[in-house]
Amino acid sequence: MQLQERLSKTELVSFYRKMLLIRRFEERCAEMYMLGKIRGFLHLYIGEEAIAVGCMSVLRPEDYVVTHYRDHGHALARGMDPKVAMAELFGKATGCSRGKGGSMHLFDARLNFMGGYAIVGGQLPVAVGLALASQLQGQPRVTVCFFGDGALNQGEFHEALNLASLWKLPIVFFLENNLYGMGSHIDRTYAGGRDVFKAADHYRIPAYQTDGMDVLAVREATLRAVEHARQGKGPYFLEALTYRFRGHSMADPVEYRDKAEEEAWKARDPLPAFQRYLLENASATLEELSHIEQEVEEGVEEAIRFADASPEPPPQALYEDIYA
Repeated sequence: MQLQERLSKTELVSFYRKMLLIRRFEERCAEMYMLGKIRGFLHLYIGEEAIAVGCMSVLRPEDYVVTHYRDHGHALARGMDPKVAMAELFGKATGCSRGKGGSMHLFDARLNFMGGYAIVGGQLPVAVGLALASQLQGQPRVTVCFFGDGALNQGEFHEALNLASLWKLPIVFFLENNLYGMGSHIDRTYAGGRDVFKAADHYRIPAYQTDGMDVLAVREATLRAVEHARQGKGPYFLEALTYRFRGHSMADPVEYRDKAEEEAWKARDPLPAFQRYLLENASATLEELSHIEQEVEEGVEEAIRFADASPEPPPQALYEDIYA
């Protein structure tokens, strides 16, 4: 755990609260899925919370965030109301997309959270377009685009890096490398080796690999990346090494992973690791953290009640928000 002396106790504790919120939210989402209240596909972010929280902690409100279908954690870290997020997962009219987007398409323009995208790599051209718009309009915005290792073999990946570099766009490409694209290990799908961040060298984009299980390491790496992009120096590529503790989706029995590998990564769980950091550095007491745990659990329970009680979208909503 890296030391961030400039951060106050309030800021450090807020990181813990947000990571815990994502963890408890996702755990309850799994339960709601099994009860049939959440339908379709459900991709959980459990194990990767430090990335979303560490990254979002340095972004400005005007910055854009674009992400993939494992998007709940990013949305919550960006500031989406858990009640609104849960309602969207339930397909209710009070959701962020009026119940029409569901798990893979959380979106909130007020937060400049420009959506999760279900097509692997499909968000990369969208993010490049947003960064180009910011540049042309002379706005000091940075776009952060999250993607997984499964997107590395998509043509959009190379096209996006190429154009961003040529045009010196204010964008941070953020790879969440959890080692698996669905059920296939990266060693079987990517010929470039484990240090994926070096792929950016070909496009003359500065790159860095960080520990995605350490919220402060992610924050520090993101600070450098975002500052580089905001100063007009062009894109930056970040790779965070992480691990999803659940399957690719709720439909995945995870029979393809080595149990020793799973246990080794779970020993690095970002939540207990950061809890130890807070306690050892006198940033918080166990009583304070227990109180936060209780508040977070009550907040997630309230989100479930809100979603459950919310109305279904009316039939006429089928004909609204349609562009032709």
